[in-house]
Amino acid sequence: MALPLPPRTPPASAGLLERFAAEGVTGVLRGPHGSFYLLDGAVYCAEAATAPGLDVRLAAAGKVPSHRWQNAVETAGPDHRGGQFLVREGWLTQGELEICHLGALLDAAFFALPLRPETTSFTPGTAHWLGVVRRISAAALQRATARRRALLDRLRPWEAADTSPVVPVPPGRSGPSPTTGRQRRLLARADGRHTPTELARALGQSAFVTLLDIRRLAAAGLIRMPPATALPRRRPGACLDGRPAPGSRPTPTWQLPVPDILSTADPDIALLIRLRTALEENL
Repeated sequence: MALPLPPRTPPASAGLLERFAAEGVTGVLRGPHGSFYLLDGAVYCAEAATAPGLDVRLAAAGKVPSHRWQNAVETAGPDHRGGQFLVREGWLTQGELEICHLGALLDAAFFALPLRPETTSFTPGTAHWLGVVRRISAAALQRATARRRALLDRLRPWEAADTSPVVPVPPGRSGPSPTTGRQRRLLARADGRHTPTELARALGQSAFVTLLDIRRLAAAGLIRMPPATALPRRRPGACLDGRPAPGSRPTPTWQLPVPDILSTADPDIALLIRLRTALEENL
């Protein structure tokens, strides 16, 4: 049974994750949009209804079908070592597990934050069946999320596209062609009925990166915006990746940042972040 948060009010500058990190707690912190699993104050799993989980990502990649995933859930046992079961059975390598888990964790954190005391509960001692794959400090997770929000804020005029069905503009009436395979897959899957987060789940990819791409496509005139939304006209020469076309005025470059998690002394986490960033930007 989830316990309410203690009545103590943290300082305005302190987030709930930082507070629990400072106290070194172990358990699950649940908010209205997602959950964080902590071990000694560090986050090792995060879930959000909006973001495709690790199971969806691995199934879409053809790595772990749903029946095998369920087998791992049932086999995890009281030691909560479901992730190691996936590796031991040969369904994933350790590297595949770590990089996919990190991507899912960062994606879920983006949608689950911020946490507010009045809508949050904490259950001490509760562990995630997947077990500890990698731990991330609460401060680093908050910084990575803030950087992602700043990226979307640069494309704020097109934020109405976040929750609307994605309607591609007919060929011949749109702007430049998509510049990445991921953007082309988005347009190919868009049928005018599904929202960006639904498309992310169908494709098994990051919901945040999907929102970012949808706003870029909207800015380039490749998808329609809701009729009631007034938008600025696309600037001539604006490319989908934010780079100016030859001879045009420079425009902002919208690139995924390397979060401050890279400041960690753990070289393995730094490598995973670099790989994730490169994959999300160029796939």
